[in-house]
Amino acid sequence: MKIVRLITYYLLGILSIFCVSIFPQYFSTRENPVSPGYFEQLLSFGKDLFKSESWIYKFESSQTGGTPMMEIMGPAFIYSMQILLGALLAGFSIALFLALGSSFLPKAVLSPIKRILDVLESVPDLILASLLQVLSIVIFKSFGVDLFRVASFTEKAYFAPIVTLAILPLVSMFKILLLMIEEEFLKVYVTFVKSKGIDKFNILIKHVLKNIMPLSFHHIKIIIWGTLSSQFIIERVFNVHGLTFYLLDNFQPITIFVTLGLIFTPFYFLFQLVDIWLKEDQPLSYEPRRGSWWHKWRMGNMVAGTKRFFENILYSFQSINLRKISPFRPIIHALFTFGRHMKNWKFALGALFFIVTISYSIIYSVTTDNHVDQVRLYYSEDGMKLLSAMPHAPTKPFFFGSDKLGFSLFDQLVIGAKYTLTFALLIALLRVLGGLLFGIFYAFHLGPRTQQWLGKLIDSIHFLPLSLVAYILLAPILMPTLTGVGYEFTYTFTERILLEMFILTILVVPLTTVLLGKEIQRVLDYEFIASARVLGGNRFHLFWRHIFPHIGPRLTILFGTQFIQVLLIFIHLGIFKFFFGGTKLSFDPMGGDPPVSMTNEWSGLIGDLGRTTISSGRYWYLWILAAFMLAIFAMQLIIQGVKEVQQVKVGVLYKLPKTRKQKVKKKEKEVQSYKVTKESFKGIERGI
Repeated sequence: MKIVRLITYYLLGILSIFCVSIFPQYFSTRENPVSPGYFEQLLSFGKDLFKSESWIYKFESSQTGGTPMMEIMGPAFIYSMQILLGALLAGFSIALFLALGSSFLPKAVLSPIKRILDVLESVPDLILASLLQVLSIVIFKSFGVDLFRVASFTEKAYFAPIVTLAILPLVSMFKILLLMIEEEFLKVYVTFVKSKGIDKFNILIKHVLKNIMPLSFHHIKIIIWGTLSSQFIIERVFNVHGLTFYLLDNFQPITIFVTLGLIFTPFYFLFQLVDIWLKEDQPLSYEPRRGSWWHKWRMGNMVAGTKRFFENILYSFQSINLRKISPFRPIIHALFTFGRHMKNWKFALGALFFIVTISYSIIYSVTTDNHVDQVRLYYSEDGMKLLSAMPHAPTKPFFFGSDKLGFSLFDQLVIGAKYTLTFALLIALLRVLGGLLFGIFYAFHLGPRTQQWLGKLIDSIHFLPLSLVAYILLAPILMPTLTGVGYEFTYTFTERILLEMFILTILVVPLTTVLLGKEIQRVLDYEFIASARVLGGNRFHLFWRHIFPHIGPRLTILFGTQFIQVLLIFIHLGIFKFFFGGTKLSFDPMGGDPPVSMTNEWSGLIGDLGRTTISSGRYWYLWILAAFMLAIFAMQLIIQGVKEVQQVKVGVLYKLPKTRKQKVKKKEKEVQSYKVTKESFKGIERGI
């Protein structure tokens, strides 16, 4: 039975890849009145899969008939997997050894280590790759020592891509293992084992490590998912001729299908086999069913369940005395909650970054009409000496430097802040709200068997690089295509923004749905929920009064992680000249301008970054990545602040005020003065 489910889920994953592969071709031809529809193209593509002549890879510059697909994609897949597996093994191994070693360090040393990990996690993979290239070039120029190849040309590059790609799994796994080990040492069985005289090292190896491995396996899947997306950009930066290179060179449905299929297949079977080995694929205790198994799947029951849910909402609103409730009460409650969190300095600092940055960007755009200073040639005051030409270094007149066209980087960063940060926040919010809405339906209206089936199906998304899928779907939307009158956008500016927001949201909503659905299901298993049901609480009452207060902090943390993920996708797409709202291209035969963003958002500046930019000494372009890094770090402060506020709320004190510390120390001294020692009982033992 397990083998049947294993193959069924795999075939469903391949079917999803098959449906996605045709999207770029469909979107690029959608406005053509004579072009076939999506399902017609899908059917035609399905028929071509069974023809041997369709499995031919043809380079754009080639005039020949092409090469068999697997002769090109097979070696490219092996090269990409060598880099990926090398990075994962190096990252996970180092993280494990560091976590085990850190367990023996005092808290005073662990605290700064955790802060360093937070900073490293906020550094985008692109800036790490650029810094590695700069380091290698500087050492070679200064000492004549070639540390490693900064890009693949005649020979393959391994060291630099593996080192860069290993940073993400190393930092993420290190943080997760530290947290799980700390929590495991607080459990009762550890105290019992310590009472038997077993030392900390044996407890850590024989007990703690064994217990946290199954749980860490679930985190490993998320980490690998992020690493796959990072590999998409790392291969581009280091000119690796892997799957990414050949996909971009021949962006056809068959190439997309083969690329995603090659990535999906090995990771799917690997994780499914590990699932079985860990015995986590056992069936749940199912509820009694009425009729056959098809009863759980009938649409009528799902519609009826949804109808009952909304009837409960209507009944709850009808039972509310509107005279006693102000319409501004939710707003007042939200402001009160925000004010309570603002007392935490980490949350306040992160929130003020977004408030001040977005506000200043809006004010600057309104007062200056999005003005950007431009200086092509900068002369001395007497106009006789040329001091600087485009691009200008960070001196007068631009303290942040300029781009290739002489436009001020600082002005562009200020103008683009409101687009980048606002839409990233909005996309993250839509991901969380969509996941919450469908998660409620998942927890309240789906049976355990359906939940397990849906969870396994959605889990296959972890094996597809999110940035690569976003690239595939957004390519025909953000780039102008050739029409009868020249290169034009297929969609309007508003449609491009809405479509990009929809695609970047819908790709992750299934994952947030299952995540929040399981979180709601976990709260439903608490004893107080059973008591609330006995007292007559309906589903809406249970969710609003009991479940939502429990998962509220979790929603905030999830919102922060999704915001960070959206920014990373913006960076990855920016390297490929895919800018938010569309990419403006110049087709001047005498020498056109480089691609620019339609909205001046930050990923439009990312497009200027490349191997030659940093190596040629234009280090001031790193200000662009520094802006992204500050936004990520600010969101991490907000997440940490929410966690600390929640810890105080449930009674876990993380820091005492100075006055409170003084009172505690005074109390400890008083207790110490009345402490009874063994000498006090000597007289009693002698019978006095």
